[in-house]
Amino acid sequence: MDLIELSNISKVYAQGDQPILVLENVSLSVTTGDFIAIVGPSGSGKSTLMNMIGLLDVPSSGSYILDGVATEKLSDNQMAELRNKKIGFIFQQFNLLPKLTAVENVELPMIYAGYDKKRRREIAHATLESLGMGKHGHHRPNQLSGGQQQRVAIGRALAISPSLMLADEPTGALDSKTGIEVLDLLMELNEKGNTIVLITHDANIAKHAKRVISIRDGRIVGDERMISLNYRPIGVKV
Repeated sequence: MDLIELSNISKVYAQGDQPILVLENVSLSVTTGDFIAIVGPSGSGKSTLMNMIGLLDVPSSGSYILDGVATEKLSDNQMAELRNKKIGFIFQQFNLLPKLTAVENVELPMIYAGYDKKRRREIAHATLESLGMGKHGHHRPNQLSGGQQQRVAIGRALAISPSLMLADEPTGALDSKTGIEVLDLLMELNEKGNTIVLITHDANIAKHAKRVISIRDGRIVGDERMISLNYRPIGVKV
């Protein structure tokens, strides 16, 4: 079943009197349970594509169906509600609130979703425990390493059991060793059934995915299914 169906998506931004075409007729389907990487250089349109997939922006033309819901005619409030229910975000800079503990940061999307305090606290503790962060629930972000902060951010994304996890350069602020640990964690989550879309400019990061989408000048120029051995991709072409 396709979780994501993008059909002929284009995005035009106005810059003075000159329209800027950022995405042009992009079509993409992502199956539930897949792990794809969208890779491209700066200015290729991958960040704009991420914003479309994440319901953070709307296309100028084309259609987007997320988990069976056509998004083109949704109001801003309906879009926000769908985004909160269906998508967990993982950001390069973690985006944790500095005055909140790890548990409280993981609880945030559940507050917006209307979970009661007892339930969200139980889920937050269980989620952090599953990510190897059970002993750090009371710590604030400045008391955690970069890798630990990203694990908390992943926990926040997982808390509402989203249909889609959208990771924007999730290792960009980490050293190489910690970055590999985070990628291994994402791979483990995918093996458990989580659908992951990872945005990166780095082909070495992209090769950890099962499928690599290459984008350049606002168009998809490559779509390759990785050959894997024990779920360790052995090659990527971009």
